[in-house]
Amino acid sequence: MLEQDPSSGGWWMRYRGLTLGIMLSVALAIPTQLDAQRRPLDAQDPAATVDHQRTRLILRNGTYQLVLSYKVNGNVVEYRSAERNGELEEVPLKLVDMPATLAWYHQQVEGVPAPQQDDRPVLSPELAKEEADRAAYSPEVAPNLELPQELSVVVMDTFEGTPELVPVPQYNTDLNPETAHAVLKQVINPHSSPHQILELQRPQADVQLHVPDPVFFVRVGNDLPDTGGGFTVDTHGATGRETPSGGDAGSAYVIERLDAMQYSRILDSFKIDWLNSGRRQPDIIETREQDLPGGHWLKLTPTRPLDFGEYALVEVVSGHELNLNVWDFGVHSGAKENVEAIRPETRRPATLTRRKP
Repeated sequence: MLEQDPSSGGWWMRYRGLTLGIMLSVALAIPTQLDAQRRPLDAQDPAATVDHQRTRLILRNGTYQLVLSYKVNGNVVEYRSAERNGELEEVPLKLVDMPATLAWYHQQVEGVPAPQQDDRPVLSPELAKEEADRAAYSPEVAPNLELPQELSVVVMDTFEGTPELVPVPQYNTDLNPETAHAVLKQVINPHSSPHQILELQRPQADVQLHVPDPVFFVRVGNDLPDTGGGFTVDTHGATGRETPSGGDAGSAYVIERLDAMQYSRILDSFKIDWLNSGRRQPDIIETREQDLPGGHWLKLTPTRPLDFGEYALVEVVSGHELNLNVWDFGVHSGAKENVEAIRPETRRPATLTRRKP
């Protein structure tokens, strides 16, 4: 039975002991329910396993919520707000940037560097191929140093610690030294002893290199980008063959040290069939050939260092013919810088940006 207490206006059970027991049970039950509300949610990702550790729940609009824990529950994300004393709240899953949320946690809490993301627009396969083909005409051979597509033969030199590309014109031709590749063939008797086949006027070449390990680049093929193809010229040599601009991809190249006289330099013949056989010939330096990507340039690397002196890059047209239109140069470390040397040039990279909706 219930009876009213006149002093307090409250109602009491007739059995006071029973009344006290009910009150104690209710009092003990209240903290238990509060603790259950404040327990961290079951984790589905690493950031949700940290209790009372502030992390960010990053939203797709660029803002974020400071939370103590969270979990994905169907189409919503339930979280304990760090700004409102652990109050349980929820936000639609479609509004949460989960990859960014996890990346921030791994980077800021666990100390794992965030992976770099390339946000540049992706070109279509067709456009990407066109860009690669266009770049193949002017490949980069040193930092910020590209091969000039309008030249035929260039050599990599180093002047005062800086790599340079030096144009090398052909000797004794009336063709444009920038774009022409002339061929004046001469038959060489493979069984004859070395003998003079060409005399170059002047004791020194115009091009003087400063290092013993230059690298040559010969443009091959007969086309240039956006020109509708290369031009042809008649060299009126031993065969009168018309030769396309650039070079012949089937030719081989050697470097010969010239015999420097008081007023000229002498180019001697050599045994073509000894090339690539391991048999060494005096004053002949063979080269290693490498096609650059795209097939527009041939890279020539001497197989051994060049001593100081005068040289010529010689084209071997066939097993018994040489091109007498050679590319002459010298190697002298104390020479002045070549006037037409192409130095590295830092360029602002072309970038594509996304159009704003």
